Amino acid sequence: MDELQDVQLTEIKPLLNDKEHDIETAFGVVHVTMRGTPKGNRPVILTYHDIGLNHKSCFNAFFNFEDMQEITQHFAVCHVDAPGQQEGAPPFPSGYQYPSMDELAEMLPTVLMHLNLKSFIGIGLGAGAYVLSRCALSHPDLVEGLVLINVDPCAKGWIDWAASKFSGWTTNIVDIVLAHHFGHEELQANLDLIQTYRLHIAQDINQDNLQLFLTSYNSRRDLEIERPVLGINENTAKTLKCPALLVVGDNSPAVEAVVECNSRLDPTKTTLLKMADCGGLPQVVQPGKLTEAFKYFVQGMGYMPAASMTRLMRSRTHSSSSVGSGESVRSRSHTSNHGEGSAGTPEGIDLQDAPQTMEVSC
Repeated sequence: MDELQDVQLTEIKPLLNDKEHDIETAFGVVHVTMRGTPKGNRPVILTYHDIGLNHKSCFNAFFNFEDMQEITQHFAVCHVDAPGQQEGAPPFPSGYQYPSMDELAEMLPTVLMHLNLKSFIGIGLGAGAYVLSRCALSHPDLVEGLVLINVDPCAKGWIDWAASKFSGWTTNIVDIVLAHHFGHEELQANLDLIQTYRLHIAQDINQDNLQLFLTSYNSRRDLEIERPVLGINENTAKTLKCPALLVVGDNSPAVEAVVECNSRLDPTKTTLLKMADCGGLPQVVQPGKLTEAFKYFVQGMGYMPAASMTRLMRSRTHSSSSVGSGESVRSRSHTSNHGEGSAGTPEGIDLQDAPQTMEVSC
């Protein structure tokens, strides 16, 4: 937690080449902020925020973190705000039909075309992670890699729906959104952070627009992805084709959802990062650790080969869900950590033909 300083949600370091765009798509107008100039055929980093946030309140702390400058000097950054969620957004007219989560994903190819971008590495939180995943499934040629924080691949179940309906009668939308982001322990312990985001959600985001975005997210359908298994369905399984880094704090309410998503992805292309002493907003609370993980992820894609790695302990982890069962949500994999900078196979790990998932603990 020592990396958490003052969380600045709305003010951003002024950059002369920041350009804002309101892009018309088949499903409405989307607000986009472009930072930097695309570097040749290199992908851009494209971000998508969660409910109750915008690109500034979601990603300021991360992209303004000093070590991230080593990365952003090599990549342009495209911040996407969901319709009506950007700073100063006007209310939608009465009767406005907010886009579904699938339609939000279908806006992104138009955004890329408008900005003359060929592909992206996505960083999404919660609802934003879902949108980016849906885009990658529909347009795999546009997505080179995904960092998915607190991603939930499942449709909202009827129990969850009933609970949200009940809570909607008894609790205001700010409390509902806070409970989405933060677990009980963090709500009780990290009061300054919670108060900062409580005020932001209540004062900086149009409440009617927020309700529409929340309703859209709660109406999402299952991503319908499944883990490819060699010799069974490796050619027919519907799953992400690009490398994916799944991120979740150990105190986040999204832990089970992220583990479930991991069980449905190709273990040869997926890394699961579990952050200790961290809750629902790892990019805010632990930007240094996430930056290092992102550097490692980008290195694995063939970019920034000289980037330094110092903090992360890496481990090869047998995926307990290699056979693709739903039991993975509550099962634990067996992990063996080894020292920084070591090469080869960690001690105590029996390499077999079964798929393995890289799990990073920090």
